[in-house]
Amino acid sequence: MTHDFNKSREAKLSKILSFILRHKPSTIGLALDSQGWASIEELLAKIGTSKIRISREELLKIVANSEKARFTISEDNLRIRAAQGHSVPVDLGLQPQAPPSVLFHGTAMHLLNSILSEGLKPKARQQVHLSTDEATAHRVGQRHGKPFIFKIEALRMHAKGFKFYIADNGVWLTDQVPPEFLAPSSSTADSATTSRQPKLST
Repeated sequence: MTHDFNKSREAKLSKILSFILRHKPSTIGLALDSQGWASIEELLAKIGTSKIRISREELLKIVANSEKARFTISEDNLRIRAAQGHSVPVDLGLQPQAPPSVLFHGTAMHLLNSILSEGLKPKARQQVHLSTDEATAHRVGQRHGKPFIFKIEALRMHAKGFKFYIADNGVWLTDQVPPEFLAPSSSTADSATTSRQPKLST
């Protein structure tokens, strides 16, 4: 029971930290620097003024146990930031990289038509998130509904001048993906064909 409680608390605190460091540091009066870093000491002090209590040891454990590697600790162990996914303006200081030939993006079936028309856009976040494998993309897509996986011709995009970056946690980032570089992955190709067929009136 204690183990389950600790895991539940860890998951809850991880989501709270993600919200603060990605989206709303102002909710606890925290200021991020231009690259998204926050002082760990200040974060713990300010979050401690709310009803949430978290120790430095617990914070470091959350960072270490995060399956998605959501957070990065600075080399001097004094600062923390979200690895990616920000809606607040930050410059992560990442250098452009040549991507693999193909990357993947998981979404939901109900968003398919708009994506095929407009491409992938970051919406509330700063950049589009892409993964190197279909399994990860599938898990991402499941968060939004029935999952659908796009295959992105990343290297061809790169050759056309589009820039790609790798976040601290290995997630690939780019500003947008136009429709001409998108194709359904092999595992969802049939779903794409079906979704584009016109509905028959009865």
